[in-house]
Amino acid sequence: MLIKPENIDRKENLAFLLEVGTEELPASFLSSAVAQWKSLIPQSLQEHNLKSESVEIYGTPRRLAVLIKGLPSQQADREEEIKGPPAQTAFKDGKPTPAAQGFAKKQGVELDALEIRNTDKGDFVFVRKLIPGRRIAEILTELVPQWIFALEGKRLMRWGDGDLRFSRPIRWLVSLLDDAVLPIELVNGSETIKSDRISQGHRVLHPQPVIIPQATDYVNVLRLASVAVNIEERTNIIVEEIQNSAHKLNGSVEIYPDLLEEVTNLVEWPSAVIGEFESEFLDLPTEVITTVMVHHQRYFPVFKDSKQQELLPYFITISNGDPAKSNIVAVGNARVIRARLADGKFFYDADLKNPLDSFLPELAKVTFQEDLGSLLDKVGRISKIAAQIAEQLQLSPEQSHNIHRAALLCKADLVSQMVYEFPELQGIMGQKYALASGEEEAVATAIFEHYLPRGADDILPQTITGQVVGLADRLDTLVGIFGLGMIPTGSSDPFALRRAANAVVNITWTADLAINLQQLLEQIATDFVAQHNKHKEELVGNLQEFFLQRIRTLLQEEKQIDYDLVNAVLGENDPEYTQRALQDLLDVRDRALFLQKIRTDGTLDKIYETVNRSTRLAAQGDLDTKQLDPTSIVQPELFQKSCETAFYHGLLELVPQTQAAQKSRNYQQLVAALEKIAPTVSNFFDGPESVLVIDPDPNIKRNRLNLLGLLRNHARVLADFGAVVKNL
Repeated sequence: MLIKPENIDRKENLAFLLEVGTEELPASFLSSAVAQWKSLIPQSLQEHNLKSESVEIYGTPRRLAVLIKGLPSQQADREEEIKGPPAQTAFKDGKPTPAAQGFAKKQGVELDALEIRNTDKGDFVFVRKLIPGRRIAEILTELVPQWIFALEGKRLMRWGDGDLRFSRPIRWLVSLLDDAVLPIELVNGSETIKSDRISQGHRVLHPQPVIIPQATDYVNVLRLASVAVNIEERTNIIVEEIQNSAHKLNGSVEIYPDLLEEVTNLVEWPSAVIGEFESEFLDLPTEVITTVMVHHQRYFPVFKDSKQQELLPYFITISNGDPAKSNIVAVGNARVIRARLADGKFFYDADLKNPLDSFLPELAKVTFQEDLGSLLDKVGRISKIAAQIAEQLQLSPEQSHNIHRAALLCKADLVSQMVYEFPELQGIMGQKYALASGEEEAVATAIFEHYLPRGADDILPQTITGQVVGLADRLDTLVGIFGLGMIPTGSSDPFALRRAANAVVNITWTADLAINLQQLLEQIATDFVAQHNKHKEELVGNLQEFFLQRIRTLLQEEKQIDYDLVNAVLGENDPEYTQRALQDLLDVRDRALFLQKIRTDGTLDKIYETVNRSTRLAAQGDLDTKQLDPTSIVQPELFQKSCETAFYHGLLELVPQTQAAQKSRNYQQLVAALEKIAPTVSNFFDGPESVLVIDPDPNIKRNRLNLLGLLRNHARVLADFGAVVKNL
């Protein structure tokens, strides 16, 4: 049955099915497309005033589908208010002008339907119109092509002689509103793809066309045709099949999330296949074997036990073919993995014939970046920066020696045969080759760790050697790339500089490294501009701004600090706070966490009013923000009331608490002192003997502003209270 939009019966709870059938889609596009539709389609329905009970998105390598349940037969009628011309233009002497007549005609109403209303810009003519809801079939006919071609992805292609662009050629279209076909056409040059109720089953297990009686039958009908369209269902099947296969082998398997997602999007009816390889390859490092399997072949390695330290000579693959022919598939897979592992063994044996430091001269032949020289040049810069960090941290001679050695060797494995063939093993093979070459364990570990974290969910380096070399490597890249003017803009960040800066901050915070980032940036920038004839001030300024953006983001998103408290510790266009944050990353972290804590427990409310009020008034004075001692700048002889004397003595008691907080970063004692002085300050403002701060006598005025400025300065040791939002 073919449905025409205007002929649908008025009823509720309609179900709509759209299936876009294609040639095999890349797994990455399918994953992205499903995520896009989960956001796009509900939003699109909402924009068209359409409610639904559920929107379910499905996908396999050959199709992308959406099943929407609980749709109305048409939009609800709605009343719309339309503004017309000014009243003085629409009516003259109480009679409608051509402007009013034209407006009424355009809106399809009689003149007596026009209303005059007052607005903030004067009187205007308005009209209220009842907009009848459109039929659902008519709306969906318009929306479906938009949903399909709104999908974004890499390398979208054209096919045939048309201009349509999609990840892969579209071959069929299913469009059902309940049990009726909703006619939709996609015109692609000389080819027209018309919607129907005919889908396609599994290429091998059910090559015949599939007829879908009605929209809600979709999942079950396709399952009978050996296609599991529900991605979660396929994922669960794969996990169960892998675990059952591992159990048969008396082994254990790790379910790598990225690999699981990829293979799920590569099959329509998954089945596990067990393969085997020669035990002699188990002499290779575990990481080599698993890299070949996981990253190159999409196989799941099998381990002896749940500790996953020792491999068995088996692997598990997920097939999209006929389970009855799994033995044939297993033989083919084994042939491929055997060849890859044989290559790996050859490279490994060849690399081990020479010590790791023998690879260093080859680094001179590999360009890091055209204007920044070779990898050997980069190693030299890393070594120098690492030494500067070690000096800041006052590390022992032994630690400094290990850092120097690790910095020298950290990139050596990049020119080994193994890493050239398998780039994913950088650092991993460097660690193993360093140990085989007799290097200290701390040096070998740092070669691996200096790449950490490799992604958002990766671990951080655990040793001081790995931490320092990792910081040095990233700081060299950041200064060099920024110095060449290649600053990230928008989503473009080809050198992953945001990730590098995040790593610098997170490593510093997690390891509690007392580094002065500002000083390091100055030192590295000085060396850079000496070689490249650039402006140091501009370079350092850009780096400062970039790091402050990363600190701000990490505090809000990872540390869950309220935005105004982040502003309070970083300052709003306040160079003093900017410098302080970059000079002591640990301090800015601790102050932000502490502010969030005292907001949560209510302490912040107890000091907010007095500190904030003092801060606002103190801006009218000229007291240096770093001044804390009242004895040299406040004149007690000018006091006229006892509240001034009490304020002064309260400040004297505050000084040692603030100084102790500065030294230990224990801001609790500072806040306790601010809480103690708060009633005194309130009495200064509003008590029985309160004073007028802006006194006619300029000396008294200045003296009182200095009192307030001193309180502000003590509070500034913690944060800029002027940036804190009350009752956020």
